[in-house]
Amino acid sequence: MAKNYLCLFFLLFLIHLTAQEQTKSFVVKYIDEPIQIDGALDEPIWEMADSAHDFQQYFPTDSILATQKTDIKMLYDGKVLYLGLRMETKGKDYVIPSLERDFRAGGNDNISLLFDTFNDGTNAFLFGINPYGVRREALITGGGSGLGGFTTSWDVKWRGESKIYDDYYTAEMAIPLTSFKFREGETKWRFNSYRFDMQANERSTWVRIPQNQLIFNLAFMGDMVFEKPLGKSRTPLTLIPYVNGFSGKDFDADERTNTVKVGGDAKVAIGNSMNLDITINPDFSQVEVDNFITNLTRFEVRLPERRQFFIDNNDLFGNFGGSRDANPFFSRRIGIAEDTADNTIENRIIAGMRLSGKINNNLRLGVLNIQTEEDAANEIASNNNMMLSLQQKVFSRSNIGLFFINRQTFDSPDFVDESEEYNRVVGIDYNLASKDNTWIGKFYGHKSFQPNDNEGNYSLGAFTAYNSRKYGAFLDFVFIDEEFNSDLGFVPRKDIFKVAGSVSRLFWPKEKKINNHGFELFSVYTWRPGLDLQNTDQEINFGWGAEFNNLSEIEAGVTYQYIFLTEEFEPTDKDDAVPLPADRGYYFTSFGGEFRSDRRKVFSYSIEPEFGGFFNGNRYSLQLGANLRLQPKFNLGLQTQYDHLELPNPHSDADIWLISPRIDITFNKSIFWSTLIQYSNQRDNVGINSRLQWRFAPLSDLFIVYNDNYFVNTFMPRNRSINLKLTYWLNI
Repeated sequence: MAKNYLCLFFLLFLIHLTAQEQTKSFVVKYIDEPIQIDGALDEPIWEMADSAHDFQQYFPTDSILATQKTDIKMLYDGKVLYLGLRMETKGKDYVIPSLERDFRAGGNDNISLLFDTFNDGTNAFLFGINPYGVRREALITGGGSGLGGFTTSWDVKWRGESKIYDDYYTAEMAIPLTSFKFREGETKWRFNSYRFDMQANERSTWVRIPQNQLIFNLAFMGDMVFEKPLGKSRTPLTLIPYVNGFSGKDFDADERTNTVKVGGDAKVAIGNSMNLDITINPDFSQVEVDNFITNLTRFEVRLPERRQFFIDNNDLFGNFGGSRDANPFFSRRIGIAEDTADNTIENRIIAGMRLSGKINNNLRLGVLNIQTEEDAANEIASNNNMMLSLQQKVFSRSNIGLFFINRQTFDSPDFVDESEEYNRVVGIDYNLASKDNTWIGKFYGHKSFQPNDNEGNYSLGAFTAYNSRKYGAFLDFVFIDEEFNSDLGFVPRKDIFKVAGSVSRLFWPKEKKINNHGFELFSVYTWRPGLDLQNTDQEINFGWGAEFNNLSEIEAGVTYQYIFLTEEFEPTDKDDAVPLPADRGYYFTSFGGEFRSDRRKVFSYSIEPEFGGFFNGNRYSLQLGANLRLQPKFNLGLQTQYDHLELPNPHSDADIWLISPRIDITFNKSIFWSTLIQYSNQRDNVGINSRLQWRFAPLSDLFIVYNDNYFVNTFMPRNRSINLKLTYWLNI
């Protein structure tokens, strides 16, 4: 009898194990008639559709089914993928901060759908909608292992509407198959969906994702199986012309500018899997300005790319090397240059093209070529900027990438030194991602070439990280030769050998208030090979953090630093200040913390104090953030940072302020008004950016943008401008 029970137990265990490993799937049935997109699932044809259901809870736990049910049905007619969604809720008290497209999902009610059309676990298309029918789309790269691989700047045409009922809401979506890239004849895509429910304080996913992984990680997906193989994509030719009228005045130079620019972009599909993007006389002026940053370091700060031309398949170009230390291609370098006074100015782009996408299921190709204009008055040469990249998938989710970058001066004018006529960089990267994303890594070797300078010039790196439910760790090695140079890259420091590492322990208590908390020990050491491997930088940080079930968060930590200055450094940016002397080491320790309140509330806030040593003095810092939401049309935000520096004589003390209020008004889903004011006494600037946007047709906009800048001390005007910009998205 005991033997029989043992066999039965073993059989049940095998059945359970098989069920756990079985991939979730559903069938997308073929139809021959379109569906009206109105948000109501009242068409009889939805009754025949298979569905993705039984969502798993991701937060506050990841071990049970979601308490609020979600059901996703899909149908297609060869041209359009139709989705019918039903989300159960506790009522109608939704959190909807705005009616503007491309919202971020955290802290509000919405559902997102992820489509891995090449089944590679590396790249995916995301489409999302909220209870008010506001839409968003994004590209996910790098397997969804980090926030840097989540790009909301991508735009594409599709339709979606929602309808609210007493205890649930529904949505219908119609996404043209031309919005995706996929292999002709494909019968299966990997799929997952995640949902934020603020009333139930629940996040859920169709395929279970462990809480220690990001909710959009592509390692955890099921299958959507098409009833008939997908045919050849009939992607239209897309034209996006623009006209931009600009009027502005530089009060400091007493110069007035009035211009009208005309140009545009074109998107051409090459088969089912490749994109050709063409731009002629592009207008890369930003209708939304970059946020100011208080920079108390010695190095350049990396800002995100916002220009639509560079977005599609951007990981094929911008993900080589290390984003912090040695990124060989950084698209924001193109279209800007330095004049004779070392001021950063715009360098007009004449035209450009990008070819990117899949050659086959495992091989991707990226080609970029952009020509900039000569500006003889500012001694800026015309340059051709080119990049070629290849990425080959290996194993389940890893890949090997190769690239070649060439920045070549045109006509070699007399004001260009021979050493600056060209810059070339070649390299190879291996990107590791295990099947369940427990292990990730990157290993790379890059080499640059300049006129009469071909020896050495290496940039090398190795990074690996482990992430489990309770433990985490990473180790990072970086070597950048003093002569390595990438004109189109982001390389804030050269002549360094850096080792960074971290170990962490995460706890998941059973009590109801705290969801998780944990400790992390993080350290960075930097040596200078050109100074006989002198140790110039050390940083050791020990911190603790906790996430509460009410969505508030808290962190605290202590940081020990050693910095050996090889050059003078003046952190206050005062004209008459005495810089900190070079050839000297500085030891200092600081303490800091942060608290972030529940973003579901009408009023939410964050507070981040820090105090302690700063080189040979002290620093006291306080960052405050506040947000008032009068949904869904009015949102008021305020970001404030105050830094008080106390340095001994003869160095200067300083009080550095950065104050940034922002007002967003969404009159409806087509008209948006946003005003950002930025006060920075470190930059000696008060800036006002006010933007009115009318989306009069899908992805077609009229912008009126007013910019005004003043000196802080005198409040005299620096420059002022107004833009009228019209763009139209036309599918032919």
